[in-house]
Amino acid sequence: MIVLKDIPYHRGPIRDPFREFDFYHQKSSDLALLPLICFVHGGAWRSEDKLDHSNLARNLVSATTIPVIVPNYRLSSGSNDVRHPNHAEDILELLVFITTTSLDLPRVFDPSKIYLISHSCGAHMLASIVLDSASIFPTLTPPSTVLNAIQGIILSEGIYDIDRLRLDFPAYHSWFITEAFNDKPSYAATNTTNLGLRSQSSIRWLIIHSKGDTLVNVAQSEAMFAHLQSLYGGLIGQTVWSNTDELTQEHDALLSTSTYLRIVVDFIKGANYVLAA
Repeated sequence: MIVLKDIPYHRGPIRDPFREFDFYHQKSSDLALLPLICFVHGGAWRSEDKLDHSNLARNLVSATTIPVIVPNYRLSSGSNDVRHPNHAEDILELLVFITTTSLDLPRVFDPSKIYLISHSCGAHMLASIVLDSASIFPTLTPPSTVLNAIQGIILSEGIYDIDRLRLDFPAYHSWFITEAFNDKPSYAATNTTNLGLRSQSSIRWLIIHSKGDTLVNVAQSEAMFAHLQSLYGGLIGQTVWSNTDELTQEHDALLSTSTYLRIVVDFIKGANYVLAA
């Protein structure tokens, strides 16, 4: 396993460790370029680091042979002004960097073929980028090179509807919602379950949720799955899948399980999924 750490994706006058990524890959003599996996961590928009997911990145590379990148992004706190959509803007900047920049990286992946994986609040970021939030957050509009590169999106334990989350977990409002989104009477503008499609794309979606997750309830994933069903219409069964029955672990613990790894690997390799009822 080869690991290149702290690669900057933001062009600024000084180094910003919150806008760097780590790159994991195996040595390969195969001339055919592989896709790329990008894992976006969670942490309630306010915590976690790319290094926290080093083992997952290594496991993904070992199971798929596909190179993996794990980025950092700016985090919200009471002492800074980082607020939504800044976190998602960073992830979009990373994706633009990967797909359009002549990278000084080993040529072991095809930047026009990317699988996006996210956890918890990372799912909100990816949905805000891939779905059409242009009228509300135009800075999250991806160029066609990014949209065309995305082969599939895997969202696990996702937060999609901030209003629903606040209703189901009132303590979250003061814990992290106000830090990440400011204090508002309604967060409807930020709810990804209100967003339409940017285009009738061929991107494949997989929504994952554990039955044992007590930090984010399955209602979030059920709402997002239903929303994607309504958006894609006749493409259901070809484009949108859900897995909410197999995992039983807690919110973070599931990422280290063999079951989670198998679900992700099967989806990337094109296995079929049974739709949720």
